[in-house]
Amino acid sequence: MLSATEIVDLQDQKTVAWHQSPSGPEEQASSGLQTAAGWRHLVARQHRANFDLWHIEDEARAPGATESELATLKRRVDQTNQLRNNLAEELDEVILHWLAARGLPNQDAALHSESPGLIIDRLSILALKIYHTRGETQRPDAPKGHAARNSQRLAILEEQRADLANCLDALWSETLAGTRRFKIHRQLKMYNDPTLNPAVYRKFVKEETR
Repeated sequence: MLSATEIVDLQDQKTVAWHQSPSGPEEQASSGLQTAAGWRHLVARQHRANFDLWHIEDEARAPGATESELATLKRRVDQTNQLRNNLAEELDEVILHWLAARGLPNQDAALHSESPGLIIDRLSILALKIYHTRGETQRPDAPKGHAARNSQRLAILEEQRADLANCLDALWSETLAGTRRFKIHRQLKMYNDPTLNPAVYRKFVKEETR
């Protein structure tokens, strides 16, 4: 079910396609999440959340952005980051459901500190870093030395991604062998929940007591 090579290739394909057509139609899941098509669709959705988050944050850093624009962008960042984390958890839920049908993970096996969903999220971010860094190596208007410096950065990023992909494959192999297990690491974000964020609920209390 889980192949780091296929995940990395899908993330790279989507990164290129979305930069060419940012508002293009997203592939539709034609079947359940337990199928290959459903799994690819979920991986793509999680990557899209990171893609959108990357570019929203770029907008927030643009010189000349007004305070009103920054406030709107901050809310979009929070919403998109919540979606990104929700989808990473959903990846783990799908994997664990698939494993449960096969009597896995082995609950007596050593616990891994990171779940596959979180590793896939990290691979997604690396795909974006690699895409944009490669672009910097090819900028015709870049200052002297810029391409060389970014070529070095690109090599580091590609090595880091290869290492992480190998770690994901190793975790999967060990999980199937019953020698390693993982859990869903719930992010339990507080800032988007008006009942948990004091900056929000205290404002509501003040308004209600006026």
